[in-house]
Amino acid sequence: MHKHGRLCNRHSLGHNPLVDCICHQYLSNCAPDKVENQEFNLSGEAAVVFIELRNVTKKFGAIKAVENLDLAIHYKDFLAVVGPSGAGKSTLLRIIDCLESPTSGDLLMDGVNYEKIDKLSIRQRIGMVFQNPVVFNTSVYNNIAYSLRFRKVPDHVERKKVGDLLKRLQLINLQNRKAITLSGGEAQRVTLARVLVYDPQLLLLDEPTANLDPYNASIIEEALIEANREYGTTIVIVTHDIFQAKRLANKVAFMLDGKVVEYGDARSFFEKPSNPKTKAFIDGEIVY
Repeated sequence: MHKHGRLCNRHSLGHNPLVDCICHQYLSNCAPDKVENQEFNLSGEAAVVFIELRNVTKKFGAIKAVENLDLAIHYKDFLAVVGPSGAGKSTLLRIIDCLESPTSGDLLMDGVNYEKIDKLSIRQRIGMVFQNPVVFNTSVYNNIAYSLRFRKVPDHVERKKVGDLLKRLQLINLQNRKAITLSGGEAQRVTLARVLVYDPQLLLLDEPTANLDPYNASIIEEALIEANREYGTTIVIVTHDIFQAKRLANKVAFMLDGKVVEYGDARSFFEKPSNPKTKAFIDGEIVY
């Protein structure tokens, strides 16, 4: 039986990153019904499609941010979406997260069309971290615990889950600090912890380390690897950093001009790209 928490009606609050971030803190988890697929993941398990985009196009006026895009995201994938600025990467994430509606095409979750599922029930299975962190004007601990308290999680469960995230994101010594006094890197760690605490099945990240120093970026990367490999969280990260994609991902999609030019296993993608445009991007010949 699916367990639904209280939902945040984003449409009544307007469209902005702060509202998007806050809404995610309210949303809970529900168990998927698996759809069989013949592919296999790197663990040798049968790969099961979680999210699928079929011939998706998104227009902003006359501009096609995403065009005729096909993509399948499997459970437990760590997918890196790379490409130059303006390729449509962030728009792709926003479409998956119901922050943007496609102009045409189909999105499916567990084989069911998005149009047949309540949008908030889709988003309750998804967490999203933006490039610029958003924190509440309270302590680091309270920031991370916020969604748990909203759903009246027992105190002992809250302490365990928040304590775990404080350790994983190396925030124990900062837990009593006002979050608004933190550095950008520290605040981004709090933002990630606040999303991970409610155990999203799908984690979307839009260049989460682009503005961070190597120390904070490495802590976040380690937490993402742990979330994927230890907890089975499906992750999609948008990044300009092909070295980050190499470190983290088992699948890579290269986007250019709103289209997925190449998609596949990370090792093959970087060592033997099949498309000349992909090779040009990897070699630094495409400016981004």
